[in-house]
Amino acid sequence: MFTGTLTLDLLLGDVHSLKEKRGLIRPVLAELSRRPAVAAAEVGAQDLHRRAILGVAVVAGSHQRVVELLDDCEGAVAWRPEFELLSVRRRVRSDEDD
Repeated sequence: MFTGTLTLDLLLGDVHSLKEKRGLIRPVLAELSRRPAVAAAEVGAQDLHRRAILGVAVVAGSHQRVVELLDDCEGAVAWRPEFELLSVRRRVRSDEDD
């Protein structure tokens, strides 16, 4: 078994309130979570209206499949014009890792 995590640091465009931020972030999280073996949540910067940190976790039977899922999730966020992707952190682990 392999697991992977992705942390996406986003700068939001023309957003003036936390309510507007939620309106942009919720559909993205829903889209990511609809994928098989993927869970997504806002994990940081909840009190800032122009920043968001999203966390994505995936589980698969092979390292290659985890990498494919993480690439797909990163791409689903990166192409959106309403966000600027500031940084991405990835981690892939095997159940045999200490």
